[in-house]
Amino acid sequence: MDPMSTETPEERAAHGRKARELVPRSKHGDWAPPADRTDPLEILALQATTRVPDLVPIRYGRMAASPFAFYRGAAAVMAADLAHEVHSHLDVQLCGDAHLVNFGGFATPERDMIFDANDFDETLPGPFEWDLKRLAASIEVAARSRGFDEALRTKLVGLSSRGYRDAIREFGGMRQLEVWYLRLDPAVLLNRWGSEASSSVLAAFQKRMEKARTKDHLRAVARLTEMRDGRLRFRADPPLVTPIDDLVEAGTEAQTLDSLITALDAYRVTLAGDRQHLLSRYTFLDLARKVVGVGSVGTRCWVALFVGRDEGDPLVLQVKEAEHSVAEPFLQPSAFTNMGERVVQGQRLVQSASDIFLGWDTLRGIDGVNRDFYFRQLWDWKASADIETMEPATFEIYAQMCGWVLALGHARSGDAIAIGSYLGAGPRFDEAMCRFAAAYADQNEKDHQSLKRAIATNKIHAISDV
Repeated sequence: MDPMSTETPEERAAHGRKARELVPRSKHGDWAPPADRTDPLEILALQATTRVPDLVPIRYGRMAASPFAFYRGAAAVMAADLAHEVHSHLDVQLCGDAHLVNFGGFATPERDMIFDANDFDETLPGPFEWDLKRLAASIEVAARSRGFDEALRTKLVGLSSRGYRDAIREFGGMRQLEVWYLRLDPAVLLNRWGSEASSSVLAAFQKRMEKARTKDHLRAVARLTEMRDGRLRFRADPPLVTPIDDLVEAGTEAQTLDSLITALDAYRVTLAGDRQHLLSRYTFLDLARKVVGVGSVGTRCWVALFVGRDEGDPLVLQVKEAEHSVAEPFLQPSAFTNMGERVVQGQRLVQSASDIFLGWDTLRGIDGVNRDFYFRQLWDWKASADIETMEPATFEIYAQMCGWVLALGHARSGDAIAIGSYLGAGPRFDEAMCRFAAAYADQNEKDHQSLKRAIATNKIHAISDV
């Protein structure tokens, strides 16, 4: 039984106040690299040993593009750094990689548009502040890339932290079912930030959310497929999209297609019964390897094409490799032996609504190695923030939205009363996050420069503009 269910709210609040004595809130603002800090390039190289060799240079090329691109790909580096920091010991189900581009809009099963975290590859139970520090530093790094001055950068980080703090305290005072059913939809957006945002800012958000409705499975099919020999097939765009037939001809993935088809039956049982029935109405057509993201480049990621009634009724599933969370060497090991299940169960717990085809299984590669994967729809009304063009006023609201949904996920999985009590009503923790973000952004710039030097001196092979 969860201890929270047997303790009074007063007892849970006392835990939060006790945690302040052990780890003062101001301590979270301290950052200095430890003397024995592992070289970030060694961490990246270790990750590369389990990835597709031909794709690893693309990852390095993408990470070298800017300090923010490096930050996006360096979740493992930051996890190692956070392991040296003080911990509140107020644990939640971490998103694990809560940088500000890993939030966005998407569709619920009821076909409503909501805003939430949308990447859980690194999810794992751990101290709540790890997610907040990842978010805070990402805002600082991204704001520097935009040329924002120090005052504005500090304001943005502070707003994000306060958005989290105010929300977690609010959620601690709500009934459990109220928290569980809560989502950041357009109505909540208007109610929560309508008085703070200008009509133009809200209009920009609503326009982007509406545009997301067009980024669905039909658009994915239009972009990624073509008619070939009278049948719908994935269009080759190597190395970003490589159909299975091309890989089989090259002798690199001859076994994967059979493995996937076999795995589909096992994957189905990880879905609810009604969704198993729905998936059974689709017929598998084609498979392709697809390069995704920045940090994920080199992991094995596939897209699987299905049709229902006919080829005008398509479905595209993403089949993405799940490795151990980058936080796992420093926290408790995952309770799940299948890393795909770790991702799925963490996502279902933290996210206010999840894809109806979210599930997991294991696939066997041509090298005879069994690897864990999770399945989901490729796109389902996906909306991503354009950080490079976002106006400061919009950025201010966006930073608060990220803090709010992070707090919601933590309230669903952890003790909102204890965390809210720990953070308190004042700005002390927010100020600590601003100091941490600035110091860690400095470190991130140094790490980014190290990667660029290694590429320039041919110590690391990178492919750019892919």
